[in-house]
Amino acid sequence: MMVPQIEFPKHNFSISRLVYGIWRLHEDPLGATVERIYEKIQTCLNFGIDTFDHADIYGDFENEERFGRVLEKHPSLKSKIKIITKCGIQVPGSKFPTKHYNTSKEHIRYSVERSLHKLKVDVLDVVLIHRPDPLMDPYEMSEVFDAIIKEGKVKHFGVSNFTTTQFQMLQSVYDRPLITNQVEFSLFCTEPLFDGTFDQAIQFGFHPMVWSPTAGGRIFSPKTDTETQTLQKLQVFAKEKGCSADQILYSWFLNHPAGLIPVLGTNDLKRIQSAAECFSYPLTRVEWFTLLEVARGREVA
Repeated sequence: MMVPQIEFPKHNFSISRLVYGIWRLHEDPLGATVERIYEKIQTCLNFGIDTFDHADIYGDFENEERFGRVLEKHPSLKSKIKIITKCGIQVPGSKFPTKHYNTSKEHIRYSVERSLHKLKVDVLDVVLIHRPDPLMDPYEMSEVFDAIIKEGKVKHFGVSNFTTTQFQMLQSVYDRPLITNQVEFSLFCTEPLFDGTFDQAIQFGFHPMVWSPTAGGRIFSPKTDTETQTLQKLQVFAKEKGCSADQILYSWFLNHPAGLIPVLGTNDLKRIQSAAECFSYPLTRVEWFTLLEVARGREVA
């Protein structure tokens, strides 16, 4: 089964319901050569995953460039994929002694231009503000978003890790709808279910992207009793449905009416294929709540 597309009606745009994340591209034990990255891109496309999630800082600011070398060598890929990237985090180094955020119009523009250059593309499908900046000026951000879209360099802007009030603040002055809020969410990080994050997504009509859906791998390498019990329950459901535990996990995200979009972080081609087949193993409402209860260590109120 191919991974389906999920529509963003307000934007006349769609992405694959699973997105491949570039965060750990440079950590692949088989290397980060053009050939290896091309193999992963092609594997994703073979299973319907056409959307790739970047950030300027990934791989010490080098993963965009690594990916771009592949697109330079295989330019036909550009018409087959969609690229999301992020900006706004400034890491300590020779230029800055302190980690900080920069959402000024000058930095957003600089970051967009740099990503375009590194990725070897003429337009970015989506750019997200990577972290909410305590000093962000929504009017300034809105102004530069509009200007860059009109210049044809970015199709859509959104945010990542924003609270509901931060999202509301920016959206209230930005005339176009923000396309998404990419947030951390997993069986071991369930706050977006209860703090209004996913409620807001339904209210505003966007689909949240979900980073670290496996809790950084902890779900499959448990260290506590609760984590062990969660993996065991995933394995029980997997045995009943004739699939693997990771397929049950990814299927769990599909139940939410906001239309959650998990970002895959694996470098393993077989795990990409396995995740792509999760749509064949839907969970019932009771099974969904059972996993939530085991992972949280308590039943719902």
